[in-house]
Amino acid sequence: MNHAAFASNHVAVVTGAASGIGLAAARRFAGLGMNVVLADLPGERLDKAARETASLSPHGPDSVIALATDVSSIDSLRALETEAIDRFGKVHVLMNNAGIQPGSSILGAADTWERVIDVNLWSVINGSRIFAPRMIAHGQKALIINTGSKQGITTPPGDPAYNVAKAGVKVFTEALQHELRNTVDCNVTAHLLVPGFVYTGLTANGRTEKPDAAWTPQETVDFMMQSLENDDFYILCPDNDVERSTDEKRILWAAGDIVENRPPLSRWHPDYADAFKAFLAKDRPKQ
Repeated sequence: MNHAAFASNHVAVVTGAASGIGLAAARRFAGLGMNVVLADLPGERLDKAARETASLSPHGPDSVIALATDVSSIDSLRALETEAIDRFGKVHVLMNNAGIQPGSSILGAADTWERVIDVNLWSVINGSRIFAPRMIAHGQKALIINTGSKQGITTPPGDPAYNVAKAGVKVFTEALQHELRNTVDCNVTAHLLVPGFVYTGLTANGRTEKPDAAWTPQETVDFMMQSLENDDFYILCPDNDVERSTDEKRILWAAGDIVENRPPLSRWHPDYADAFKAFLAKDRPKQ
């Protein structure tokens, strides 16, 4: 890995690290010789993830720790940063990855909306704001990686709380990177991870085997690492079902709702179904 932030003995903090993409990332970072802090809700799942991650480290078990963290609590995130620095001195990679998807409806339970937005959006905002100052201060190359979603870009109907939260992650991370790149001699960059269909506990829906259409968390992290090596901001992951060209057209169509003054979410509007199919079938013009 050629990006300087991933050097041996550097430090990575990963939220939502007990499973899925977070665990795959933690394992990868440990394999590179980094010190890794796995943050998630307390329990055997987090402890097991830390043991698995430590087994991959060339520096032994002392290079990996598990910290029980409620990312919806700003005090818990502050404690996470303090403990990570007390243990390892500084942080070079922050991956705000924790997320939940219990399902929601526009007029559904308020506590579902609040929980989803607290975990999926506020944890990203608070985590970035808490960790960034001391990441900037130490002066070494560093990264903030925020996990978004294609649902936060094309906002399909069906789970509006999740879409709102992930749309907020996109907007916040764009603003964060703008701020960082306009800070003189800033050593930190921000990046938006946009996974495709990934087989995790969040998406399994009772399935015990990975669907052919889905990527594994490991494949997603492979793509992320290559994109970071290329210094990409938008890490738009394909999967085994949807190619990047299709994602690009879906994103362009969603933006076109505003430009063309179509109804919102016109991709799912019966009056525009044929137009959207025709748009997908066309070659995308070269820029």
